[in-house]
Amino acid sequence: MTREGHATVINRADYSAPAFWIDTVDLSFDLDPVKTRVLNRMTLRRNPDVAAQSLKLDGEELNLARVLVNGQGTSFKLEGNKLVLENLPEGTEPFQLEIFTTCAPVKNTSLSGLYVSQDSFFTQCEAEGFRRITYFLDRPDVMAMYTVTLRADKTKYPVLLSNGNLVDSGTLDDGRHFAKWVDPHKKPSYLFALVAGQLVAREQRITSRAGQDHLLQVFVRQVIWTKPNTP
Repeated sequence: MTREGHATVINRADYSAPAFWIDTVDLSFDLDPVKTRVLNRMTLRRNPDVAAQSLKLDGEELNLARVLVNGQGTSFKLEGNKLVLENLPEGTEPFQLEIFTTCAPVKNTSLSGLYVSQDSFFTQCEAEGFRRITYFLDRPDVMAMYTVTLRADKTKYPVLLSNGNLVDSGTLDDGRHFAKWVDPHKKPSYLFALVAGQLVAREQRITSRAGQDHLLQVFVRQVIWTKPNTP
């Protein structure tokens, strides 16, 4: 695996299971090129097969504003690119972790995480880009179910896309709108996807082998063709 020009060799013998599992992730984005706000609400539980230890979450190029555990403030520390929480509930019962951060997608030139290209928002999370969106256990063996709410300017970003099924959408104040997506399948963080911008859709109704009717949509940039001048 290579990151930012540095090659890291990971051997199977070096694998160790995570000390925590993440079951559900509820992400809310207020999309803005200069300052995007990300509210991350997670349900976690300790891995009973691993000795009790602190929770260390990956994060890069993030501005941390708030950390809550079960709705209450908690102590934490930053160790390099890690957010470390030590005073977490004991036992294996699930608990809630809320992390509020901001980032600057327009300044993200790494094409990893959340970035802006041609006035649209995109994400690239494979292999370790999700840590540029929010603090997380950014590793492929941590599988979670995702709910994603996107909010943005309706004129600039009329299409708001993420993984899964669109379950709600509508208009907000100040010329903004929202879309809520729910992915019914567990996935690793590197499969997370977000797109917002000026897009058009090609649509087709299909019928699955189970006989269910589905709407297939392919979103692309709108291309305006002009007739060339003839002599």
